[in-house]
Formats: sequence, structure tokens, C-alpha cells
Amino acid sequence: MRPVAQPLLQWFQENKRLLPFRQEPSAYHIWVSEIMLQQTRVAAAIPYYNRFIQALPDPAALAACEPDALRKLWQGLGYYNRVNNMQKAARLVCEQYGGELPADYEALRALPGIGDYTAGAIASIAFGIPVPAVDGNVLRVFARLYNDDADVMQPATKRLFTRRVLDQMPKEIPGPYNEALMELGALVCVPGTPHCEACPLAGLCQGYAAGRQAELPVKPAPKAKTSVTVTVALVQSPDGILLQRRPSKGLLAGLWQPAAWEQAMTQQQAADALAQIGVPVQWGEALPQARHVFTHKVWHLGGWHATAPACALPEGWVWAAPDQLARVYAVPNAFAAYMKNL
Repeated sequence: MRPVAQPLLQWFQENKRLLPFRQEPSAYHIWVSEIMLQQTRVAAAIPYYNRFIQALPDPAALAACEPDALRKLWQGLGYYNRVNNMQKAARLVCEQYGGELPADYEALRALPGIGDYTAGAIASIAFGIPVPAVDGNVLRVFARLYNDDADVMQPATKRLFTRRVLDQMPKEIPGPYNEALMELGALVCVPGTPHCEACPLAGLCQGYAAGRQAELPVKPAPKAKTSVTVTVALVQSPDGILLQRRPSKGLLAGLWQPAAWEQAMTQQQAADALAQIGVPVQWGEALPQARHVFTHKVWHLGGWHATAPACALPEGWVWAAPDQLARVYAVPNAFAAYMKNL
């Protein structure tokens, strides 16, 4: 493979998007943006990024943020364990590194929630350390460049591709090189049918020469997701909507949700469960059926509206007034179909 850096970097200089975290590429800004972008498109993530940085401008502010306020800032991005790990990492940064992310790949890699890719992105872009940052975009680019049909989800394949990325890297400018590869994968060398006519590397691409670009990269078939029935009671009182806090570990840990049970229930069973916490309900109309897809499971939601008198609640349950829903309580998107009109 001939060198790819020169045409790649020239293309990047002419075509790169003006993104807020590129305007001021501090280690903290890069960290926040990369964690957000792991499962979210750039255009969708930018408002969340701007809001997050305005509220928590540095690791010290992130470390000190009250957990419910932090989850509320993250609401809508999903994968809340990521922001929980960010706070753990920020606290370690404040304790061990004086409140600044360390300019060291291995030290970054050792922080909670920072894997090889994120550590590589921070180290190369913020600190100019010549290490690769290999995400799904980069794996796709290199599978096509080398016409390589090895399974990109296998650790051995990732190690091989990482070596190739490093071999092609101009060591004096690792940050722009890594960013350019990511940008090429996001804008041109896209999944499915890439825009080879606009690619600066088309003349070097062995997959394109072989007519196999749309077949690459090779990934295993996704595993079937587990289906889970979720029964929801959307209970309103003069004091607001009934919310319960989810367990501190596991799926959607620590978030707030309407009364819900991960099983099929009758109205009587749901009424009995609510009576156990002292909430007598009067049922209303049925909730619309809804569906929410997680990484490994699919929730199929349904249930009923209900009303109840304002009453005392045990720990872990609250009546949330509309302004508190807007400002205080982070409710996951899984319940968006039911919460959006409250």
C-alpha cells in the first residue's frame, strides 16, 4: 500500500466539518465529544455537547456534579453508564493529575470508560502523541483500502488494522491524520455504498479496484435480541406524575421512570403492586403500544393511564411536577412515547 497521508490530509483540510470541539480541541473537549459520539450522530450530538460543556466546563466541574443533575444533562443520549464512568474518571483526574487529563496514552487508557480508541483520540489530537485512534469508521476505511475480508470484530483483525493505521501515520501530525480518517469514514467511505467518486484514496484503494467496496468490511451477523414485555402505569396525582428510581446497577441504572415492571401484568396485578407502596389508583385509558431497542434486548411496552390522590411515598418514589420533570428527573428515552405530552 502506497502512503495515504498526503491525499487524505489535503482532502481533510478542504472538507472537514466545522465542529465545536474542533474549534477548541482541549483534551477535555475531545473526551466529552468522543464519548457522546460513540452511539450518536454528530448533528444530533452537537446540542448535547454545547449544553454539557456550558454546564460542566472542566473535569473539576464534572467531578463535583450531583449525579441526578449529571444524568439530566445526559438525558436523550442514552448509554448512561458512559457518563457515570466519565464522572468516576473526572474524580480520578482531579485526585491524581491536578484536574487535567494526563498527556499519556497509558494513563488515559487506565481511566474508567476510556478504551483504546478514546485514549488514542485524546492523546493524538490534544497532545500530539503518535498513537492510532481506530473506531468503526477507520476499520471500514482500512478494510476497503486493503481489500481485507477478515472479520473486523475479531481482536486479531483489529490489532492488524491498528498496525496498518500506525504504519501509515505521519508521526509529526498524528491528530490531523486520525481525525481525517474518521472524517473520511463518516462522510465518504460510509457503510453500504461508499462515495468512491469523491474519495481522495480511490486510486489507492484495493477494494475499489476489485469492485468489492460495498461488500466490506465483513462483520458477523448480529445476535438476536431478547424480547421483554414491560407493563407501565402512568399515574398522575395533584402533585405530579409518579416516578420510581431504577436500581443503582444494571440497565438504565439510577434513572427515573414511570411505575413499570419488566413482565406482562393485568390491571389488577399492577394495582396490587402500587397498593403495596400506598398508592391507590383509578385506571384510565390504555397507553399506546411502544417499542424500545437496547443493545441486547427489545422492550415492548404497554399499560394504562391512572389517577391517584397525592400521598406519601416510600424511598425511591416521587411525585414529579412538570417543572421538575423538565429540570430535575432524568427519564430514559425508552419511555418517551408516554412522557412527551405530560
